[in-house]
Amino acid sequence: QVLLVESGGGLVQPGGSLRLSCTASGRTSDTYSMAWFRQAPGKEREFVAGIGWFTLNTYYADSVNGRFTISRDNVNFTMGLQMNNLKPEDTAVYYCAADPEGRRSRYQRSFQYWGQGTQVTVSS
Repeated sequence: QVLLVESGGGLVQPGGSLRLSCTASGRTSDTYSMAWFRQAPGKEREFVAGIGWFTLNTYYADSVNGRFTISRDNVNFTMGLQMNNLKPEDTAVYYCAADPEGRRSRYQRSFQYWGQGTQVTVSS
């Protein structure tokens, strides 16, 4: 079992920045691929960014590419999401997820472990 805990959410003005963190514990492994998803009110959960295991290959949703940066620390089993130039449409609950099979995926069904989420609100 893997426990994922997100932190760093909050309220920020449009154009501002925020950094989210995800800490993994339990049966963690640096071979897991990890990702961030988000869910806005009244909408389905969507993929935001992903990162592979060994190669640290990163990939992003078009809506955040160039504004968000995903990273991971395989020593401390943490993952980050640096969010810059935030927009009101980025408002959502952000979830971190882990895939023990290490796949490069944008689909929720690929990820076995999930955090509880952290709220990000972009508003003036």
